[in-house]
Amino acid sequence: MEAAVNLDFSNTIIERLPKHLKQFIVPQDYDQYTPIDQAVWRFVMRKNMAHLKDIAHDSYLTGLQKTGISIETIPSIYGMNRILKDIGWAAVAVDGFIPPNAFMAFQAHKVLVIACDIRQLEHIEYTPAPDIIHEASGHAPIIANPDYAEFLRRLGEIGAKAIMSKYDIDLYEAVRKLSILKEAPGVDPREIQRAEEQVNALQKEEPDFSEMAQIRNMQWWSVEFGLIGCMENPKLYGAGLLSSIGESSWCLSDQVKKIPYSIDVAKQGFDITKPQPQLYVTPDFAYLMEVLEEFANTLSVRKGGYKGLQKLIESRSVGTIELNTGLQISGIFTKLILDDNNNVIYFKTDGPTALAYRDKELIGHGISWHKDGYSSPLGMLKRVNLPLENMTPVDLKAYNFYDGQRLSFEFESGIKVEGLNITGIRNVKGMIMIIQLEDCTVSYGEDILFKPEFGVFDMAIGNDIVSAFAGAADSNSFPNLYNASETKTIKAVRAGDRSKLEALYQRVRTLRESQSITDSEVLALFKTLKSEHSDEWLLAVELLELVRDDNIALQIESHLNSLAKKIPTLKTLIASGISLSKNDS
Repeated sequence: MEAAVNLDFSNTIIERLPKHLKQFIVPQDYDQYTPIDQAVWRFVMRKNMAHLKDIAHDSYLTGLQKTGISIETIPSIYGMNRILKDIGWAAVAVDGFIPPNAFMAFQAHKVLVIACDIRQLEHIEYTPAPDIIHEASGHAPIIANPDYAEFLRRLGEIGAKAIMSKYDIDLYEAVRKLSILKEAPGVDPREIQRAEEQVNALQKEEPDFSEMAQIRNMQWWSVEFGLIGCMENPKLYGAGLLSSIGESSWCLSDQVKKIPYSIDVAKQGFDITKPQPQLYVTPDFAYLMEVLEEFANTLSVRKGGYKGLQKLIESRSVGTIELNTGLQISGIFTKLILDDNNNVIYFKTDGPTALAYRDKELIGHGISWHKDGYSSPLGMLKRVNLPLENMTPVDLKAYNFYDGQRLSFEFESGIKVEGLNITGIRNVKGMIMIIQLEDCTVSYGEDILFKPEFGVFDMAIGNDIVSAFAGAADSNSFPNLYNASETKTIKAVRAGDRSKLEALYQRVRTLRESQSITDSEVLALFKTLKSEHSDEWLLAVELLELVRDDNIALQIESHLNSLAKKIPTLKTLIASGISLSKNDS
């Protein structure tokens, strides 16, 4: 039952998602969470609540209640959605990292993506893999703040159109693989090392930041690791800080440099596997939107031109150009021709292509019609002062453009078009967007750009590329717009001895929830734990929390202190656990 809820699209926000995003949604499968997983969630939440109440932005603590996130139990996505709908958002479960453009698109639709796996006990302080602690307890509470929620939506909207590079895709796949291997139990260390080497090798290439890389940087230094307020005493709001026991404490120390948030963050990279050496402070959430708008003005979606088209060609992914007539061409762009002034005079796509206007596919111009690609010249006609797109029916006749007759004309660029004029399509302002020709030849010097045997030539009309962006103008034009990674998360296999430990955790949980605790029961469980699982610190902390007898408490605390000496990496965690238990008593 719980496993199927994420595929129930009764939530209207999720129901409206385009098909190419729904492919990433998976069932939460709540039954996968073991008693140890629940204990990990509870410890992190208790630790964070005790620590964050003084250092987190006010929106975090109030947001926990508004978004239905409990300290005691790993949240159900279904339960979260029932509450999130009241603030206009929704949540879905996904399988680890998803492609950056898909992540941004979900955000633009006001959908929070939650990787529902949970970190292992061994990685309780921090994991490079996205998990439900990070996603649910880190991201969800802050979106209850309207200013922040609107920034997040707008960031997604702009980010979904930011153009990626081939490097971005390669780095995403490498990081996804490394994060999966690091979190999976029983993985050969040599395999992890190879994955780390691959990520490091890519990061050392240090190419110029693509548009997507820059928007990812902005997200990282705000949504993930942002600070807010005054420079002298900032508060935490980034999910990476709110969900990390270690980094939430360390980030406010003098060892971490604090810098005012600005557009410069777009050029500041990061290493996902290490604590951040610097953090950026915004005075308030509204300021984040100001910086975002300043940054958006630098992107091809607003600037267009040949540079935007060139970025789309280099991306090797589906992208869109919009002409000054409003015609939008979506596909994988492979070629452009420029004149001496760097104006695009010809462009070409390969493979399925769709034409749209105002983000709606034009009837008869989907990928089934333009299945083999699309091309067209652009610009002014030779010895004609009036742009073709602005010609009225009277103007067309003056220049011998008659339906049903053969046309022969030349652009200022030297591209020649000859063919039988079938019809044209105008936009709502009366501008011509497309002229259809049969038996058509398009040539440029000695090069033949289009032949009659290619079929009908749907010539795009326009002088300028006013916008260029990633993805399709109409999201329904490409059902498989984003390719899901072939690297799947590795599910833990529970060993027999682990099952016994899980049963102990469950007994302690049941005892706590029953509220009828006796010290004799706690002592019996502690003796079993000490004899059968002597290095298990978290369960000992939970027992310490329950005991009321001072002598038994001293025994458990002594055992924990011995563990801290035996395993130094546990020292801070154990100290935190003892402190929490004493505060609860």
